[in-house]
Amino acid sequence: MRAPPSGGVSLYFFIEVNMTTPTTQLQAVNSMLSTIGEAPVNSLSSGLVDAETAETVLNEVSRDVQSFGWNFNSEPDVIRGKDTDGRVELTDNTLRADLASSVNKYRSNKNEYVQRGLYMYDKVQHTYNINKELKLDIVYMLDFTLIPEVARRYITIKAARLFQERVVGSDNLSAMNRADEQQALFALKEMESENGDYNIFDDGGTYSVLDRSIGHR
Repeated sequence: MRAPPSGGVSLYFFIEVNMTTPTTQLQAVNSMLSTIGEAPVNSLSSGLVDAETAETVLNEVSRDVQSFGWNFNSEPDVIRGKDTDGRVELTDNTLRADLASSVNKYRSNKNEYVQRGLYMYDKVQHTYNINKELKLDIVYMLDFTLIPEVARRYITIKAARLFQERVVGSDNLSAMNRADEQQALFALKEMESENGDYNIFDDGGTYSVLDRSIGHR
C-alpha cells in the first residue's frame, strides 16, 4: 500500500479555488490524483496507471450517483413505441425505466411492466411482447459534461475518497474526504430542492440512502 501524501488540503476547497469553469472529466481525474500526491496528467490517455484507475472510479461513481434519478437526468412521460416484434426497447443510456406515474395513479392493479436489460417486460403475461407503446418515467445516464456543476463536484469528491482508499488507504485522508463529500452532497440536495421536482421516482428514501453511502463504500 502506498504511503499517504504529507499534509492535506480540503478537496472541496481545492476544487472551489482551482476551477473557475465547469469541471471536465480530465480536471476531475487530476483532482483525484492530487489526493494521493500524484502530479496532474495532460490527457485521459496519458498511460499512467493511477490516472486510468481514477477515471474508472470516476465513471463508476457517476453511474452510481446518477442511478438515483435526479431532476437533471430524469424525464417523465416518455413515449416508447413497440418494434416489429412487439417489444418496447429502451435507449442505451437508460438507467431506470418504469411505467409513468401519470399513468400509474389511475390504475388499481400493480404495475406489470418492468425494465429488463434494454427492454420492458410484462410480468403478468411473462413476455417481452407487449405489443403497444408505453408511457414511461426514465432516468438517463448522462455524459459527465452534461450534468450540472454541483453534481460533477459531488461525484468528483466521492470518487476521490474511494480512489484514495483503494490506492493509499489513509484513515486521516478518508476522514477529511468524507467531510468534503458531505458538504458537496448538501449542495447537490439543495440544488435539487430549489429545482422543485426532486426526482421522479422519489419515495422519500433517496437522500437517506446517499447519506448512508458516505464512508461506507
